[in-house]
Amino acid sequence: MDVVVLGLGPGGENAAGLLADAGLRVVAVEARLVGGECPYFACVPTKMMARAADLVADVGRARDLAGDAEVRPDWTRVAARIRDDATHDWNDQAAVDRLTGRGVRLVRGEGVITGEREVRVGDQVFRAARGILINTGTAPLVPPIEGLAGTPFWTNRDVVRAATVPETLLVLGGGVVGVETAQVFARFGTRVTIIEGGPRLVAREEPEAGDLLGKVFEREGIDVRTGTRVEGVEHDGAFTLRTTHGEVRGDRLLVATGRRPNLKGIGLPAVGLDEGARALEVDGAMRAGDGLWAIGDITGKGAFTHVSMYQSTIAVRDILGEKGPLASYRAVPRVTFTDPEIGVVGLTEREARDQELPVRIGKTDLAESTRGWIHGPGGDGFIKLVQHAEWGTLVGATVMGPMGGEVLGALAVAVHAEVPVDTLRTMIYAYPTLHRAIESALADLEST
Repeated sequence: MDVVVLGLGPGGENAAGLLADAGLRVVAVEARLVGGECPYFACVPTKMMARAADLVADVGRARDLAGDAEVRPDWTRVAARIRDDATHDWNDQAAVDRLTGRGVRLVRGEGVITGEREVRVGDQVFRAARGILINTGTAPLVPPIEGLAGTPFWTNRDVVRAATVPETLLVLGGGVVGVETAQVFARFGTRVTIIEGGPRLVAREEPEAGDLLGKVFEREGIDVRTGTRVEGVEHDGAFTLRTTHGEVRGDRLLVATGRRPNLKGIGLPAVGLDEGARALEVDGAMRAGDGLWAIGDITGKGAFTHVSMYQSTIAVRDILGEKGPLASYRAVPRVTFTDPEIGVVGLTEREARDQELPVRIGKTDLAESTRGWIHGPGGDGFIKLVQHAEWGTLVGATVMGPMGGEVLGALAVAVHAEVPVDTLRTMIYAYPTLHRAIESALADLEST
């Protein structure tokens, strides 16, 4: 055996296939579903939910732009599409066949590293001539709130399996999973309350994004309670949360308070690594040690499928002894699929200032652009640019608005390729498009 791949999320699956394509003997170990969280419980099904919810909202907006229209939201259609088309009823046989068809040996079970280049799965022991690639991912983080343990709360894995929407839903956490789920369910008729301990939603992003999303949610009837901590949970058929600002009650409770790395119990101490770490430290070639590579969420470089896939190709090159560029995270993009959508690349203003970079900020309101005005209802948003004042290049950007993640593409290229802002100013931006508003943000940047 040449390589053992421990964990078959997107990056692990990709790496195992590429290594097998190169002629290596590969054993891939997975205790859950081949493909990991993304295709079954995260990226794909949740964006199908968001697409359906956006259609419901757009029908309501048609009255202002096109004529009378009515929609009767039917969650059973969403649930059926997720179950039958996306996840095949949470069956990974197609992914298994795809992987084994490339020559990978799949072993079901919990893999444990028992020594250098050695992994045990049950009573089987695999010794890898080249080494081990770890891609064990993350799991929902459940906070130690009094009374929460043992109750039938939801995580993201339960949300995508929901056959019906509850009458009322409490969402604990205003991060990506919390806000996406809250808006989807609200648009399908659920009365939703979000409880967030921080001062605003999507706290990692620009404050303008959290503030605008809060206003949109208020307009859509979502009860947003920021600056509120949950002190206790009771369940008597429904949930009651005791918070710092009184009690709140709901039929279902979604716990969306983050993720924890799956590092404990996989044998890291056997190779001198700390299983209690928040992430595994890796170098630019994804090496975590001699004959040991790590990719994906556990590296702490961004819990995104696109980061895991990016890292997987780098690790494969290193395992094969091929030359290539080392990992760079200067221009990692991320998107929150709310309406309006939030696309971010690189650093936020706060992150840049925390690094003591000399920054200049440029902003524009999307609603004031021609395309934003044409869009009408649902056209809320902005573009914010973060420039390194000495380098003359962008180090970060946020696009919030219709298709914000798509508009972000041009700015992601600019940050990644370190395109001078002066060059961006000489571009011709198609009219009337949302991305043309980049030109207005650049003009504001020039005036600051």
